[in-house]
Amino acid sequence: MNRGGTSAARRRRLRFEGWIAGIGTSSGTRIVLGHWQRSPFGAFSDVMVERADGERLLLAPTRETADFIGATYVFDTVRVVPVRVGVTAHTWTVTAGSLELRFVTGRRGPLGLLLRAVPGPLASRPAWSTFTDRLARLALPGVRATGSARAGRREWYGARDLVPIRLVSAFFEGVDLGVTAPVEPPVRFGFGSVPRKPALTRVTTTVALGPE
Repeated sequence: MNRGGTSAARRRRLRFEGWIAGIGTSSGTRIVLGHWQRSPFGAFSDVMVERADGERLLLAPTRETADFIGATYVFDTVRVVPVRVGVTAHTWTVTAGSLELRFVTGRRGPLGLLLRAVPGPLASRPAWSTFTDRLARLALPGVRATGSARAGRREWYGARDLVPIRLVSAFFEGVDLGVTAPVEPPVRFGFGSVPRKPALTRVTTTVALGPE
């Protein structure tokens, strides 16, 4: 492992387990939902929104989560608002302040089946994310499995499932965002984007904190 990797290994690491949904809309607005079932902050959800004009917004449920996410990624605006997520079969319903989002997932493809076959303990290890980073870039352009974040932090994403998002209904600040579209251009919150085709990914995210 290189010197940077050795330094990161000595830092305090925080683990987040849950789902990330990456969605594009025909209005040009792109949405990234993080639905965390286990985290250092307990169970919570947050939403990152990038408008067509490039403005990046964070919608987080508490000041604590807003401060942590805002210190890790890049945003132009941060709002602390109630964020609620409901899941019924293949339908997800999300409300986050003035955002109303509903999407329906489809049948997983070969890549999703392959990710599900990887043992959970292995998929959640940072070393596995480092190993699969090059494969992720080839299979899903724009996607990175590891990289540097703000404040000297480093992240590893261990994907454990992938299903397509087929149908989307989204309104933000009372405006209809249109129908499902590719996540294009890629979102610019961090070192990588979500898959170009709207998708829901089960993931274990590890964050190594930077120097105090």
